Amino acid sequence: MTFDNVFAVVPVTDFDAARVWFERLGGRPADRNPMDGLAEWQVTEGGAMQLLRDAGRSGAAMVTVGVEDVDRHVAVLAERGLDVGAVEDTPGGVRIPALTDPAGNVITLAQDVDRTSELPASCG
Repeated sequence: MTFDNVFAVVPVTDFDAARVWFERLGGRPADRNPMDGLAEWQVTEGGAMQLLRDAGRSGAAMVTVGVEDVDRHVAVLAERGLDVGAVEDTPGGVRIPALTDPAGNVITLAQDVDRTSELPASCG
């Protein structure tokens, strides 16, 4: 079986407040608004993060986003007024900080240090 796309769904109660927060996270408005109470940001060719108005599931999502340079992302997010947690170095060679949206959903950034150190200079 082959999958063409993956969507990470982040349920929230206060859609308008969460939308503002996610616009700051992504640095841009949603790429698509397919229906009322749903906004979508394309984050990779086949992957998107969806913000969904769903009070019953609000605050229960955990999403991990891979990045090439955690420190750069933390600095940019701090400039945008988002409270990013401390960067932790895991025993597996992954550097991770986490953010919590207004609903309590957790978004974790993850940099695979081994993979990043092998990237060509133009990618890093």
